[in-house]
Amino acid sequence: MSVTLTINGEARTIDADPETPLLWVLRDNLQMTGTKFGCGIASCGACTVHWDGMPMRSCQMQIGDLDGAEITTIEGVGGQAAEAVQAAWQELDVPQCGYCQSGQILAAAALLADTPKPTDEDIDAAMDGNVCRCATYARIRKAIHLAADKMEA
Repeated sequence: MSVTLTINGEARTIDADPETPLLWVLRDNLQMTGTKFGCGIASCGACTVHWDGMPMRSCQMQIGDLDGAEITTIEGVGGQAAEAVQAAWQELDVPQCGYCQSGQILAAAALLADTPKPTDEDIDAAMDGNVCRCATYARIRKAIHLAADKMEA
């Protein structure tokens, strides 16, 4: 089955079994390895992408359900919120091993695009399900607040 998606602003036609998860299309067919495999059951957030602007777990998104969708991966994320998040991540040395960071950054950027001045509760709700094996949650929260301040300035 052929499916046409816009991935990071570029139209792509993918020929794959309609039940193939988007994660594997990105990694295996398109060699876009920034989106990580973590658990395969949408519980860890490592495979997060934006689907029409919303953070979604690509390991559970079947390619056959996505014809015409706009997908943004860590390789293509941009805009004021994403740039502020990436700068704050670097400034505060958020990552340790880095494995979860693409999912964390995409979730944080989506949060700030919708809620420019989030509370701790907003952050906790938006980041829920994004697992960090290194437990840098305090730095992640601090970086999201810093990114919000950078966007406001």
